[in-house]
Amino acid sequence: MTWTQVYDPLHSWILSTLVAALPILVLFGLLAGLRVKPHWCAIAGAGTAVVVAVTVFGMPLSLAGMSFVYGVGFGVLKIAWIVLAAVYLYDVSVHTGQFEIMLVAFCFGAFIEGAAGFGAPVAIAGAFMIGLGFQPFHAAALNLLANTSPVAWGAIGTPVHTLAAVSGLPESDLSAMIGRILPITGIIVPFWLVRAMVSWSETFEVLPAILVVGVSFSTTQYLWSNHVDSNLVDIAGGVISLVVTVIFLRFWQPKRIWRLEHERSATAAAPGVRKHTARQVTKAWMPFAILSLFVLVWGLPRVKGAMNHATTPVWDVPYLHNAVSRAAPVVTKLTPEAARFDFNWLSATGTGCFFAAIVAGLLLGLGPVQLARVFWYTLKRMKLAVIAISFMLGLGFTTRYSGLDAVLGLAFTRTGWLFPFFGTFLGWLGVALTGSDTSSNALFGSLQRITAQQLNLDPVLMCAANSAGGVMGKMVDAQSITVATSATNQVGNEGTIF
Repeated sequence: MTWTQVYDPLHSWILSTLVAALPILVLFGLLAGLRVKPHWCAIAGAGTAVVVAVTVFGMPLSLAGMSFVYGVGFGVLKIAWIVLAAVYLYDVSVHTGQFEIMLVAFCFGAFIEGAAGFGAPVAIAGAFMIGLGFQPFHAAALNLLANTSPVAWGAIGTPVHTLAAVSGLPESDLSAMIGRILPITGIIVPFWLVRAMVSWSETFEVLPAILVVGVSFSTTQYLWSNHVDSNLVDIAGGVISLVVTVIFLRFWQPKRIWRLEHERSATAAAPGVRKHTARQVTKAWMPFAILSLFVLVWGLPRVKGAMNHATTPVWDVPYLHNAVSRAAPVVTKLTPEAARFDFNWLSATGTGCFFAAIVAGLLLGLGPVQLARVFWYTLKRMKLAVIAISFMLGLGFTTRYSGLDAVLGLAFTRTGWLFPFFGTFLGWLGVALTGSDTSSNALFGSLQRITAQQLNLDPVLMCAANSAGGVMGKMVDAQSITVATSATNQVGNEGTIF
């Protein structure tokens, strides 16, 4: 059975757009308006998407059902597994008693340095910050704010690779253009992060450090994307920004050291500062040093390719692979949508995080039985989060294969000469819907090029704007919010964070 997507089933683009938006309205209405628990919101949103796809847009039930199943499977392996493994590492470090020492050894300035890189996954950084003494709400919100400007080059440049593939435009031109748009965001976000925690006056007290963090990151981002490649933009920006900021803080310190509330009371009551040996501090940092190493190795293309070649079966999704076709004006010609599930259990990032947790636990003195008990504890407290994440991806995939995303995107193309403004919001919408800049580029990259050419606009600029605009949607997409609340034990507080 094959089916071609329909973009105006009600013969009124306004009505068709409103109906296509129903799943998202249901999801966020329940989440932010009625404060319903996230797993129920995700289930309701996914159910609405299937019903709308079948009854209004004419998608066969078998295709809609398999789209949802494909999304759930993708969510479990690609997203939920990372969150589980990251929280497991955090639980291991807490169980061994090492987090308290790291908290004392770390200071607020180090958080600013860590945020400068922007690339730490929300799940890992969120749990990490709680261990440093941040309130769970602040840990979740700050990580969502920080996880923005580097998204365009995440996962070794995957979003840019995808954008080049679907648009047919040179990858180097796209990466360079994105690198000219985003640096201002890289300067704003560090300021925003500090202001979110403290007053205006306290923010300006550390303005020199904020500027060093932002300018060093953004300058590296610009230079690397324009003159080197699109693969290591984030890694180079994060590392160079971190090094520059550390050197700067050797010569400059704020007049006052800002402390968390519990640190203020503890400092006032304590006669002196407790010192820790280099060995204790090293041991405390060990889990996250090991994690960084594993994630870096797992992300290397050659390593990932070797693991995939040896251990990854790839299956065509039954009844769905090449059975759904996109049509004009979203694409220039009828284009079947591939649906292939690669069961990369070994090369998945979550597996690298899981192995890091095992190695760290063993080095910190936990035995196999204790490690198993800690993992069982992590599974129990994360079960609802896994359900929520899985159904969020089910919703995203149903939206994609039914063409609901394209209907929403086409509404933006009707803005004429204002399209450069609204086209950027189209990228934002794509990420807000799917939780991925890569997916947003895959969905709307071709549409951006076609529309730009019809309006005599630079297609490279508009395709780059899709990716650059998408990064700001990352902080409010349901998938990211669910990951953040899961990692910070804030499940049920998604509406407030949103």
